[in-house]
Order: sequence, then C-alpha cells, then structure tokens
Amino acid sequence: MSAPVTAPAAAAWAVAASVPDPELPFLTVADLGILRGVEPVDGAVVVTVTPTYSGCPAMAEIQRDIHRRLIQAGFERVEVRVALAPPWTTDWITDSGRRKLAAAGVAPPLAAPSPGAPVPVNLGPRRGPVPCPRCASPATTQTSAFGATACTSLYRCHGCGEPFEYVREI
Repeated sequence: MSAPVTAPAAAAWAVAASVPDPELPFLTVADLGILRGVEPVDGAVVVTVTPTYSGCPAMAEIQRDIHRRLIQAGFERVEVRVALAPPWTTDWITDSGRRKLAAAGVAPPLAAPSPGAPVPVNLGPRRGPVPCPRCASPATTQTSAFGATACTSLYRCHGCGEPFEYVREI
C-alpha cells in the first residue's frame, strides 16, 4: 500500500514537473517521462530523475534547475537523485509530450522496444517511414543520423519540403 500524497509533496511534484528540458525546452521533464519520483524523506524533498541515455549532457543542468526551482518555491532541503535503472525508453514520453514534439515540428518516436527487450543500436537510417510532423506525409528521407541532440536524427519531407528532427526510439 502506498503512502497518501501530501499537499507539500503534490506541490513539490508540480514544481519539479514544470522544469523544461534544456535541449527541447518546449517539453518538461514530466513530458519526457524522466521525472521518476518526488517524495518527502526526513524533512527533505527527494526528487528522482532518469537520463534519456547514460551520457546525457543535459542531466547536470536538469538537476540544478529542479533543485533551484524547489528552493525558490520554499522547500528548504532538496536532493535530486539520478536513477539509471530501469533505463528510460521513449515509451515514457507522455501523450502530451508527443503532441508538443509534433507541434514544435519534431517527429515523436514511433515505437520503442518492449520493456526488458534488448535495445538495438542503429546509427543508420530508420527502417520504415518517419511521417512528417507538419503534413503527415510518409515520403521522408533521413539527411543526417544526428540532429541537434544525440537522440535525434534529421529528415526532410518530400511532401512539403520541410526539414525536421525525429526523436529516435530507444
């Protein structure tokens, strides 16, 4: 049986959940599914986050931002922990996060491997079409294996001609 959520814990969750991702600032850490927990422990607020991948360069900034915002919100003792297990997958991106990606012109990941299944590492073009987030055309071509972040690829749509990023499934 889980403990009831207290008002301060819910308030702390709301603050932490609103922290934007530094690489995709139109998404929050909650949208990405990397915010794993916010709980009171011995008078402190303990926040647990999971990086999108083990070498994520934004993790230190995310931890600092969560800590700073909770302190500014009046929480006196804050600890931000990183949990590597279970590893994050793109399945954890919320429906809202997927809509925000598409609205920003970034194609959301299509399908991640089943939980617990081996994660294939494919640096080449994705097998199968990546629909354009602007016009939904499946006629797209990968132009670069890497985009602005290590977890995105660059594509161009043959339907509308627009370039776009695609968040690769992990």
